[in-house]
Amino acid sequence: MKRFTAMLLCALFLCALTACGSAPAGASSAESAPVSAPSENETAAAGGALTGGWTASESPEITPELQAVFDKGMEGLVGASHTPVAYLAHQVVAGTNHCFLCQSAAVVPDAASYYTLVYLYEDLEGNVQVLNIADLDVGAFAQN
Repeated sequence: MKRFTAMLLCALFLCALTACGSAPAGASSAESAPVSAPSENETAAAGGALTGGWTASESPEITPELQAVFDKGMEGLVGASHTPVAYLAHQVVAGTNHCFLCQSAAVVPDAASYYTLVYLYEDLEGNVQVLNIADLDVGAFAQN
């Protein structure tokens, strides 16, 4: 059931990105501006990734490398706990933006859990910082 929910949320996230053409909050307007299609040489030089465009993950699996990036980004974060459920996408910039689907909860007794999209930025030196944590209202999807 968790895998189905993760895949459903991944599909909804990707549909929202392509339909709305928007970047996550905190992204500059230059990143969300329309970009002309890259030439074959530009795409090959970038290893097949389009700079500035989000690329869906081939697998939602949280690998040890991705877990290390996530843990590094969450260091020092207080008030809520975030457990990655699925790796959704990445974006090549001057470094890499990552998008994780997480199960989150406030750090208080008997707190209800909820789902979030956690956006992290990993710079070229390996430093990681939180760009945005967006709550998902899963109930809104069920009402449509």
